[in-house]
Amino acid sequence: MKKLTPIVSGLCAFSVVMSNPAFSQTEVKKSSFALEEVIVTAQKKAESLQDTPISLTAFGEERLEIDGISNLGDIGSKVPSLTIEPFPINNATLRIFIRGIGIADVQVTQDPPVGIYVDGVYIARSTGTALDVAELQRIEVLRGPQGTLYGRNTTGGAINLITKRPTTDAFELKQKFTVGNRGLFTSKTSANIPLGDTLAAKVAYLTTQSDGFIENTGPGGDFGDKEVDGYRIDLRWDITDSMSLDYAYDNSSFEYYNYMYQSINPAIQNKGQAEPIREFAVSESKHSEDRFSSMATARNFEASTTDIEGHSFILTKDFENVQFKYIGAYRELTDASYADLGGGLGSEDYRVDSNAYCGPSVAAETGSDCLPLVIPVITQEQFSHEFQLSGSLFNDSVDYILGAYYFEEEATENNSPLHHQFSSRISNGIIPIPLLGEILGGVLIGAGDVHLVNMLSQRYDIKNEAKAVFGQFTWTPDLLDKRLHLTFGARYSADSRQALKNQTDKTYLELRSLGQAIDTENLSALSPVLEQVGFLLPGDRSFDNVSGEKDFDDTSFSFITEFDLTDDINLYGKFIQAYKSGGFNTRDPQRGSTGFAAGTPGKGDDTAVAAPDGNVYGFGFADGFDEERVASLEAGIKSELMDRRLRINANIFFSEYTDIQLNFILGGTVADTKVTNAGEAEMRGFETDITFMATEDLMLMLNYAFLDAEVTKALDEFGNDLTDSFGFYSAPGQSYTAAADYTVGQYEWGQLALNLSYNYMDKRRGGVRAANAKNTYIGEYGLVNGRISFSEIPVSKYGTLYIGLWGKNLTDEEFEITAVDNLPHSDRTVIWGDPRAYGIDLIYQY
Repeated sequence: MKKLTPIVSGLCAFSVVMSNPAFSQTEVKKSSFALEEVIVTAQKKAESLQDTPISLTAFGEERLEIDGISNLGDIGSKVPSLTIEPFPINNATLRIFIRGIGIADVQVTQDPPVGIYVDGVYIARSTGTALDVAELQRIEVLRGPQGTLYGRNTTGGAINLITKRPTTDAFELKQKFTVGNRGLFTSKTSANIPLGDTLAAKVAYLTTQSDGFIENTGPGGDFGDKEVDGYRIDLRWDITDSMSLDYAYDNSSFEYYNYMYQSINPAIQNKGQAEPIREFAVSESKHSEDRFSSMATARNFEASTTDIEGHSFILTKDFENVQFKYIGAYRELTDASYADLGGGLGSEDYRVDSNAYCGPSVAAETGSDCLPLVIPVITQEQFSHEFQLSGSLFNDSVDYILGAYYFEEEATENNSPLHHQFSSRISNGIIPIPLLGEILGGVLIGAGDVHLVNMLSQRYDIKNEAKAVFGQFTWTPDLLDKRLHLTFGARYSADSRQALKNQTDKTYLELRSLGQAIDTENLSALSPVLEQVGFLLPGDRSFDNVSGEKDFDDTSFSFITEFDLTDDINLYGKFIQAYKSGGFNTRDPQRGSTGFAAGTPGKGDDTAVAAPDGNVYGFGFADGFDEERVASLEAGIKSELMDRRLRINANIFFSEYTDIQLNFILGGTVADTKVTNAGEAEMRGFETDITFMATEDLMLMLNYAFLDAEVTKALDEFGNDLTDSFGFYSAPGQSYTAAADYTVGQYEWGQLALNLSYNYMDKRRGGVRAANAKNTYIGEYGLVNGRISFSEIPVSKYGTLYIGLWGKNLTDEEFEITAVDNLPHSDRTVIWGDPRAYGIDLIYQY
């Protein structure tokens, strides 16, 4: 039977022998009345957190339990400089920002600048990263560029998820049940099973379900409801004393209902393509600055699903002073996400969804009576191989790691066939009805008889390939008592990206009293009328096998100087480079750049056609966008004082970005965007992690981050200065987390402990363009969380029991996690963060 040890982990994975649930922490060493050493693998080797020259926050197993962290989405408010938001129309997909660097959109043709790794395997698509993970041992958040050891797509940082490995030591069993408000029920089961002296298996199973906090009074599911099932099988084979093989298979399925945006401000700004329906859309929608308890859909609100399956192999062979490691992986993803962006009143006359639609426009376009229900589906598969060689040279004065990496993926985003995107009655007075009547042969019709209908069909296919070689060397010269450490790192990366776009976009005016439909693209006589009231008819939006192909390469370097001022105080300075590959923007409404003959494959006509926001950008989908690069300077201190009762880690940094990629929505559209390499940007800041063991029973923790980020130079393709038009998305000026762990007492029946934390996030922009900053900003908020723990409760000779009473957002703060301004009925719509939640954990461990 496994001996249970009471441990409390500090907020930054600072674990101490003190209090809280009886979970083993094999990565730390034990000491009495002192902060425990934390072992991390941020530099692809096991080393002390205090010896790692990286701004790093880590959550050990106990901290994950105390803070109620079961997936990446749960850590968003707990790590300063880190913000995590759900993608608006796919709540299983996360938008992750570190120090204000992230990606606002989610497309198969674009990569996020924050790398996600599971046991060293790079996860290319952020779709599915909201899934709960059955058995985590540690989460490490690496802030800032990680350009040499991690390479491509880490200009913002990296997040490592480390799972628990099997062991041949003994049979172990852990069963956790969680119940809470809003129908929360979770069961996590894991067992470590020795299969001999050299072979062990670990099996883990998770099932969880919960209800959302906003009721759908229309047909279909309720907003926020979800159900997750997942399992994982690990095998560990110690082939010889110096060789081991780890294999892991994981399978997860997630069924959920997306949240619906709530309108805060009724629309008054021009909505471009949707301007004729704006006033009517406002009247058919709910608006309030306070969070609604219910909203309604017009058509059946469909479930969304995500399925993930993965294999990984890790072969490790030790030689004298050398270790060889191979990491191979294959993963498949299927994600089908349904969203309703309507006004929340369930109006059939104003809809923004992809459900079935019937009307004269359908017959005119397709010859059928109705358009089908379409749920966009993303399918993706990826292969990766990584080889590492690490060891020491010259009597251990030089430590090194060398590596080679190969990655390949194929993906499809299928949003076809032609289906409904939005429809609405024309607002009264928007179109001069008598003139319209003249165009129709003198037949006068009422405004209520005219509807605007938009239909859409999309399919995007990609194929990406990445190669890299890298190395890092750390030299400890035989001087200054070997307190000086000099590190040099380099990485060469080569990326090849291919994308294929097919899209059909049709807009009709329906004259329902006459049973007629008018294709607005071909109705030249009506164009002056609509333009007179500010409605620009869409141009040729069709994409027929429009392709793009681009290659990128980069060489990044890092230089690090460390000095052990004392055995407990380490100073470091570093210079590091990183790059994020370019790609293609599937939501770009233009085919390609101007200057090409009509009909040139993958290119637009030679006539410059304005985008829906009225601007001529000079580039389009087929042109893609270029890579972004960053160079960063950082200086920091890692210290343990007062006989290791006080830990202070702090750093200051300055980063300069060139050709930074900015993604923004085009004015007057629902989903059209542009991605541009905006020029130059700078950010500077300060971060600190402080842990203080005030007494043997009380530990206090504070994490704080200050961030100042700005775009310093942005020119369009014509040389116009647009610097004041852009800013950083999701870059809060200040954020911090304060927490206290207190052991009330040790009793015959077990141990009683309390935990209380406060998480603060400053206001931040929700878009990159100044034009929409006031409508897309996300306000500041502070969340109070708490837990009462009863641990080390003996259950005869058959193990121990842990009971935890917990609450999140105890003050029931109403706070926003994302905002947009582009829906026809609203200038500011938001998705709310979770209200007060509470529950109980019951854990048995043998």
